[in-house]
Amino acid sequence: MSPPRNAFGVPPQGGAATGPAEPVPRRLLGPAGWTAVLVAVIVVAVVMPLLALAVPRGSALHFSDYYVSLTGKILCYAICALAMDLIWGYTGILSLGHGLFFALGGYAMGMYLMRQIGRDGSYQSDLPDFMVFLNWKSLPWHWALSDSFVAQTLLVLAVPGLLAFVFGFFAFRSRIKGVYFSIITQALTYAAMLLFFRNETGFGGNNGFTDFKRILGQPIATPGMRVLLCGLSGLVLIGFYVMARAIVHSKYGRVLQAIRDAESRVMFTGYNPVAYKLSIWTLSAMMCAVAGALYVPQVGIINPSEMTPSASIEIAVWAAVGGRATLIGPILGAFFVNFAKSWFTVAFPDFWLFFLGALFIAVTLFMPDGIVGLVRRRKERRP
Repeated sequence: MSPPRNAFGVPPQGGAATGPAEPVPRRLLGPAGWTAVLVAVIVVAVVMPLLALAVPRGSALHFSDYYVSLTGKILCYAICALAMDLIWGYTGILSLGHGLFFALGGYAMGMYLMRQIGRDGSYQSDLPDFMVFLNWKSLPWHWALSDSFVAQTLLVLAVPGLLAFVFGFFAFRSRIKGVYFSIITQALTYAAMLLFFRNETGFGGNNGFTDFKRILGQPIATPGMRVLLCGLSGLVLIGFYVMARAIVHSKYGRVLQAIRDAESRVMFTGYNPVAYKLSIWTLSAMMCAVAGALYVPQVGIINPSEMTPSASIEIAVWAAVGGRATLIGPILGAFFVNFAKSWFTVAFPDFWLFFLGALFIAVTLFMPDGIVGLVRRRKERRP
């Protein structure tokens, strides 16, 4: 039997090592895992569309438009929770500003959707309605590519990715971490929210973007388009999950976990933590931006409220409730919290925020490893 190895695949000091150490091979997914992925793909790509479009509305099996929209929205939230798990659960970086990247991706897609309205707006102008209302005469410079779906899709990745890279470069080089890093990320998000509230920035001010009509020339409010966007969100989530599994099971992922556990020791072994933290931080931000771009056409609006501090905190809550450093846990946490939130806002509209706070406290005190950790402990107790 080979000796135990640390996060880098090297035997611990004092262990019997007779030659160069090789990383322990780890499978991306076992047969059960790939089966679960295949089932998930079939559910979002085949079963859900059939239940929503082919089953009659009066049937108990019909998947209503309300639940299609709700599921699509939560799938986007689950992508954010997965992105949070990569930096918080596996790298030890708690961000309270990921709502900013989510909103930037949403705004980039929203700009394209606003241009697709054309002359169907209230003022029948080539300019978006809010620009006509504010007496703008032409599009600002940052709207130059907004009529191109390809260009705006690239900006969904480029703008949040560049912002995350620049911010992370200076923060990580300055060795800002822990609670100080969390506070700075929240301050960055709050500053961006105040900026986007201003009318002169050209992003719709307080109202943001809404009243979307078309996407790629197709009506956006039809049941078929809603199902398509929901299914696309599910497929993107599955793809990101497989990618995240590949990352955390690679040598790169083992270095990230070593940085989380003992960053100073990682430096002494010759690794540069800044490069690893910066790369995973930027990737996580871009994942949130993709989620925001998928979210906007499904909910029909994007405004600065997506940048509020509470929005970013909720992403961390989803990851904590589901279970950090598990990948599947934050996805489950996003579904559990948001479905519960949807029910509580209808049944107890004045108390759902208290429920959310009580849930986070309960998880911290009684389920520090989240839902996944609770399930694992119960399995271990079985004879």
